[in-house]
Amino acid sequence: MSGDASAAKALDATDPMAPMKESLQAAVGERATPSASPSRSRAASATRSPLMDQFRAYAKFGDSKADGKVISLSQSDKWMKQAKVIDGKKITSTDTGIYFKKLKTLKLTLTDYHKFLEELSKAKKVEVSEIREKMINCGPPGLTGTTTAVKTAAVDRLTDSTRYTGSHRMRFDEGGRGRGIQGRKDAPDGAGYVQGYANKDSYDKSH
Repeated sequence: MSGDASAAKALDATDPMAPMKESLQAAVGERATPSASPSRSRAASATRSPLMDQFRAYAKFGDSKADGKVISLSQSDKWMKQAKVIDGKKITSTDTGIYFKKLKTLKLTLTDYHKFLEELSKAKKVEVSEIREKMINCGPPGLTGTTTAVKTAAVDRLTDSTRYTGSHRMRFDEGGRGRGIQGRKDAPDGAGYVQGYANKDSYDKSH
């Protein structure tokens, strides 16, 4: 056996490709060795979930000092309204307030929040999976229900400056733009005529 090993070494020494073969074998060996155990990877993925990400986002909404670990009732209601869980019929903000406060704390952790969802769904006879699905897919916190301007014939009539009369008409130019202080005050021009005199500078022309 020792003679065979010596012969193999001698053959490698004469083979110019030997160093490359050794490096390839080392690379294959490193690739075959797992960098992390599968159980650890599964545990890491189990600690993260779409609902957790949403929970943290809404738990920080409206509070610059929040760390996203606990959520208040107002933040929860904001989340549920955006997800259409609170619809004012089947589930209302009164319902969420009742079952949120049953846990006897002002803010809930994610674990307690799961209990809250289960209690609420059980009482309102809604599948908890349906509630969670809506809350996962509703997107990040946003500004919903903002007031939009409503234009009607009455509004158009009241904002049409061409229909104004008296001193109000003088506040706008022909294009409907405000004239500022010139439309509110009559500044004297120092010409010596009374205000509103229509025949200004006509005396010399007629004599």
